[in-house]
Amino acid sequence: MNDTLKTAIGGAQILFVAFGATVLVPLLTGLNPSLALLGAGIGTLIFQFVTRREVPIYLGSSFAFIAPIIYSVQTWGMPATLGALAAASFFYYVAAGLVKWRGVEFIHRILPPVVIGPVVMVIGLGLAPVAVGMASGKAGANQVVPYATAISLAAIALFTTMLVAIKARGIMKLVPILAGVAAGYIAALFMGAVNFQPVIDAPWFALPQFGKPEFNLAAILFMIPVAIAPIVEHVGGILAIGSVTGKDFTERPGLHRTLLGDGLAVNVVGLFGGPPVTTYGEVTGAVMLTRNFNPVVMTWAACFAILLAFVAKFGAFLNTIPLPVMGGIMLLLFGSIASIGLKTVMEGKVDLGDPRNLCIISVVLVTGIGGLAVNFSDSFGLSGVSLCGILAILLNLLLPRAAAHHPEQAQ
Repeated sequence: MNDTLKTAIGGAQILFVAFGATVLVPLLTGLNPSLALLGAGIGTLIFQFVTRREVPIYLGSSFAFIAPIIYSVQTWGMPATLGALAAASFFYYVAAGLVKWRGVEFIHRILPPVVIGPVVMVIGLGLAPVAVGMASGKAGANQVVPYATAISLAAIALFTTMLVAIKARGIMKLVPILAGVAAGYIAALFMGAVNFQPVIDAPWFALPQFGKPEFNLAAILFMIPVAIAPIVEHVGGILAIGSVTGKDFTERPGLHRTLLGDGLAVNVVGLFGGPPVTTYGEVTGAVMLTRNFNPVVMTWAACFAILLAFVAKFGAFLNTIPLPVMGGIMLLLFGSIASIGLKTVMEGKVDLGDPRNLCIISVVLVTGIGGLAVNFSDSFGLSGVSLCGILAILLNLLLPRAAAHHPEQAQ
């Protein structure tokens, strides 16, 4: 087998690992799954161009934006949401500039675990009722799948995902979402809950239907702070792939370049209607498992994703996945995101006995999950993750720090 064929097969394997998560985001948020594949492919190629194709990283749809996208579409509509997603890249550019100017430690000072942890928890738990509603077969207030059928499908998808995540070995351990969706879909076929007519009606090949972004200031200011979480995730992802390959990618090509590449990808993908992209941890796991450190593998994966985006029957097939199957996955997914926030607090050794830390985390969690909104005019306000992100940063900067030692301890 020649080297090119080996590399191409490696790229197909990477896409297989990243596929479930990449298409899950648009299926949950109402975006076009074909555009998600196109965005992942183009985003990865943009990232490779900016970083001189030195980092073996694949960019796929970001889970951090799921809840904010759902809220934004309900509040401002899809065109304004797409414009806001494109504008979310602003934070990446700021972060890249700060890293270039002051180094990565400056980012950690502005966004310590006491800020990041509760904001990520809010992202995960903010729309938990949506996950429960979908698992129950509801789209809004409408019962679109009979309750008993819906709960059964959600349970099958959920338990399969959990079992694969816990018990699977090798490459299968990296695709629990794909396994859960597949099991739920097969069960739905037996229950007669799948409508194949859209697949029959769709042509084999077609240009994906691109979105038409509009720029609404309120939606943009709501969405920009959401990027805080994926930026921190990006830094962790670059450090992780560096430890796997034995190279320091924060030095070469430089963290400022990787952040810039990720930000440009988010910007471009948002402009044509795809979900924001981010570095994929499961792909890093696949790189570690296969020991294939060649960044060209990611180029092949990106090209395969772009080709799949133009297979219209495949996009139509993805849209036939029943609502409760997605709901079952969301029950675990949203909780997992919240758990990552909790893990951030724990690994950052945030002392909850310190009243200052307790104040920051408590206020951010209650305002975020409770849905507090601060309206500055009839057309502009802050709520949800955007309010929480800004609030967490301001509280961390403004609240006085406790004395280093309590009198009774200084003995």
